[in-house]
Amino acid sequence: MTIGPGKYDDICTQIREQLGIADTGGGIALMIIGGNRGDGFSIQADLETTFAMPALLLQVAMKMQSDLQGEGKPS
Repeated sequence: MTIGPGKYDDICTQIREQLGIADTGGGIALMIIGGNRGDGFSIQADLETTFAMPALLLQVAMKMQSDLQGEGKPS
């Protein structure tokens, strides 16, 4: 479930505050693989960003897949 605190919510809060996102809107998605608390994620975002995030994550995943398949290799 993406609502409510995640395992790494405390770290997500620290990063969000350091970047000033708390003051400007927007959001942060933090994904951890192999962390000391296990794999997990935390998302902190305003409502508009929360609704936009699934499409953004799909775009990122598609770009990563394309890059790994050699279609988007940097010059």
